Amino acid sequence: MTIPMNGIPLSEHRDWFREMVDLGYTDLWSSEAGGQDGFTPLALAAAWAPEMRLGIAIIPAFTRGPALLAQSVASLAEAAPGRFVMGIGTSSDVIVGNWNGIPFEEPYKRVRDSVAFLRRALAGEKVDEEYESFTVKGFRLQMGSLAVQPPILIAGLRQGMLRLAGKVGDGAILNWLSVEDVRKVVPYVHAGGEGKEIVARLFVIPTADRVKARAIARRGIAAYLNVPVYAAFHEWLGRSDPLKGMWSHWRAGDRKAALEAIPDEVVDQLVIHGAPEECREHVERYRDAGVTTPALAILYADDLRQAVGDLAPR
Repeated sequence: MTIPMNGIPLSEHRDWFREMVDLGYTDLWSSEAGGQDGFTPLALAAAWAPEMRLGIAIIPAFTRGPALLAQSVASLAEAAPGRFVMGIGTSSDVIVGNWNGIPFEEPYKRVRDSVAFLRRALAGEKVDEEYESFTVKGFRLQMGSLAVQPPILIAGLRQGMLRLAGKVGDGAILNWLSVEDVRKVVPYVHAGGEGKEIVARLFVIPTADRVKARAIARRGIAAYLNVPVYAAFHEWLGRSDPLKGMWSHWRAGDRKAALEAIPDEVVDQLVIHGAPEECREHVERYRDAGVTTPALAILYADDLRQAVGDLAPR
């Protein structure tokens, strides 16, 4: 399950975590965009739900310096030994450039170099190296080598990052894609070796009211798929024609027309919705296509606690 839960303060998550343990959820996955940071919710979960595996999908490679990034990863890995999975990616020009004032330059190299640095730093090595995208002079984690090294997964959209995830990462993190899209992207990851984990954040609206579900889903799709990196991703996936209306209206500043231009077919492909059992069956199709860890993200529910129970593993 994706955490934090929408509208619930972090201080009130303990009971939610304990209930998810009882319901049979195995993992809690945070994210980092414009709300809570990626590490704090998992630090709480490490203490409140020690049965759970914890993951971040994702931390942007740009928004922390290399040493601080290593310190944050090492701290959480020490708090949840053997239960923490680190996810890193480029993020987007909006988050990195517009929100954080950091140049979004050569993102492939930044992710590649960050993973190489983290491998060495988390192993307790002293790092004194000039990477292509940054330089580290004489850094060593004061806690030394971690007893258990956390897996490092790389967020991938198109071929280059997907191949990198398979080559230097322990797997890939996917986002905003359909079941059929999974079948297209996963082989690029597995080209780097067998046994790679494939995490996919799956957006879910468990309601039988399809009109309402599609309206909510359209807002989520527009918010993401107009960001240049996601637009390029869906052009590569073959959605140039279905999404050209949305992109055109969005560029013209007509948000209402942009939402209306998103076809039902695209909504139904990218956002899981329907009665809870329909949603559960849709999630299983992702697993059949090659996703090893489906991380559910509830976009909306009439009763959030009921939805968590309805979507739980059986």
